[in-house]
Amino acid sequence: MKPGTRSGAKGGGDTLFAGTAPQSRPLADRLRPMRLSDVVGQDHLVTGEGPLARMQRDRRVASMILWGPPGCGKTTIARLLADVADQEFVALSAVMTGVPELRKVFAEAAQRRRDGRGTLLFMDEIHRFNRGQQDAFLPHVEDGTITLVGATTENPSFELNAALLSRCQVLVLKRLDDAALGALLARAEEAVGHRLPLDADARAALQAMADGDGRYLLNLAEELLQLPAEPVLDTARLSALVQKRVPLYDKAQEGHYNLISALHKSLRGSDTDAALYWLARMLAGGENPLYIARRLVRFAVEDIGLADPQALIQALAAKDVFDFLGSPEGELALAQAVIYLGTAPKSNAAYLAFGESRSAARETGSLMPPMHILNAPTKLMRELGYGKGYAYDHEAPEGFSGQNYFPEGMARRNFYRPVERGFEREIGKRLEYWSRLRQQRDGKPEG
Repeated sequence: MKPGTRSGAKGGGDTLFAGTAPQSRPLADRLRPMRLSDVVGQDHLVTGEGPLARMQRDRRVASMILWGPPGCGKTTIARLLADVADQEFVALSAVMTGVPELRKVFAEAAQRRRDGRGTLLFMDEIHRFNRGQQDAFLPHVEDGTITLVGATTENPSFELNAALLSRCQVLVLKRLDDAALGALLARAEEAVGHRLPLDADARAALQAMADGDGRYLLNLAEELLQLPAEPVLDTARLSALVQKRVPLYDKAQEGHYNLISALHKSLRGSDTDAALYWLARMLAGGENPLYIARRLVRFAVEDIGLADPQALIQALAAKDVFDFLGSPEGELALAQAVIYLGTAPKSNAAYLAFGESRSAARETGSLMPPMHILNAPTKLMRELGYGKGYAYDHEAPEGFSGQNYFPEGMARRNFYRPVERGFEREIGKRLEYWSRLRQQRDGKPEG
């Protein structure tokens, strides 16, 4: 069955062009699939033992949250699920809907249920509802008045109530890959009866411009399909005709944290090329370069530390250079810092040592320092033994007295354990030397 148009839908969302002549409706709307198996790019959901495929076989649809990027098919799937369950399809957007409108929809759904027909409520951008608004769905989902299909581009774990999530199955939709985008272009060409006037490279560039968004791709294709068959466009002429899409990146939402995590973990894994890619992605998406610089400074102390003490200097210098030069010239300093950090020896020994020492400080409470390392500015304090027996290290052999500086009653602890990489290898040798001297002084191994 070829993709085609649908009728009888109620509500907002995709019904913007309902009632218009078929040829005047956008291509993306005209090509909406008529069955779940026609949905591209989501085979893990709509084929075989995928959850939506099972629902179709059982003719029963559960409430769910569809989580995925723009243009991956969330609205289309919701429409098709209403047919699967033979329910009335009502589509709303959280941007345009408040609690009064929801109450009206719930009342109509309750009446429809009494008349023997169910309601599938598609709520687009459900993450834009606040917690109180989300609570309004709970009793109606629970008693079966509505089957809720919410759509979100944001991580439901962060944006949706736990109570609502517990009543809905979360299905993750994938960004459309090249194969899926290619299938959409083929459908568009079949629908209009001729091919896009693009050479092979320009066709690939067109798919890249869509950045995984099928709706955006079809909107671009619709414009290009109106051009004459000749001349065939190459990549340069295509770029001159259409504006490249800004990469999907919301600095206030999950995309922001996903990309900075990718940059940090690429650096930790010493994959400098991947780290440069994620840096470029963040800058292309409009991220504040100083936010990136702060993360590079953090990385230098957390994941490199004393394995290469210059790493922190490089990261701080990159921040200062960007402050001085601004964008775009200062971005090269960030790239240089990324390269330095990515190629530096890695150690989290300082990070772990500080964490363990903080735990020990919490466990031991208010233990006093040993008397011999306390200052004695008054006669009384000297009489009480403050400072008595302190050994001045500069006067000791090898400049090391080996005295105990931990609180009395607390066994010596080894928090800092340098790795055998970079400069920390040399630090380790010093610590081992001092440990031997301390053992000689005490006449016993360290605990």
